[in-house]
Amino acid sequence: MEKNKKSQPKLKIRKGDLVQVIAGDSKGKQGKVLEVLLKENRAVVEGANQVSRHTKPNAANPNGGIIKKEAPIHVSNLMVVDAKTGKPTRVGKTKNAEGKSVRVAKKSGEEIK
Repeated sequence: MEKNKKSQPKLKIRKGDLVQVIAGDSKGKQGKVLEVLLKENRAVVEGANQVSRHTKPNAANPNGGIIKKEAPIHVSNLMVVDAKTGKPTRVGKTKNAEGKSVRVAKKSGEEIK
C-alpha cells in the first residue's frame, strides 16, 4: 500500500449541472458543466474561462489560427444553480422515498437532477 496516496474527495458538481462562477475573471457567468476532472478538482464550464489557443491546420480546422475554448475552473469557484430560484446554492445530501441518497439544494430543499 502506498503511503503518499491521498483519498479523492467526492465532488458536489457533476457533468450536466447548471453552475455559476463565483470567483475569477468569469465571475457571474452561468453555464453547463461539460466535463469534470476529478484528479485536479476542476470542471470545464460552457462559456466560462475562455482561453485563446493557437492551432496548426488539421483535418478539423483546415486553416488553423486562434481558437477560443473553455479551460478548466477549480470547483471551489463554482456553485450549483438552484432550479427553483435560479440563484447559486450549496449542495446537501439526503435520502429520498426509496432510500437512495440524492443531492438537494440547501436554499429551496429541491432535489438536484
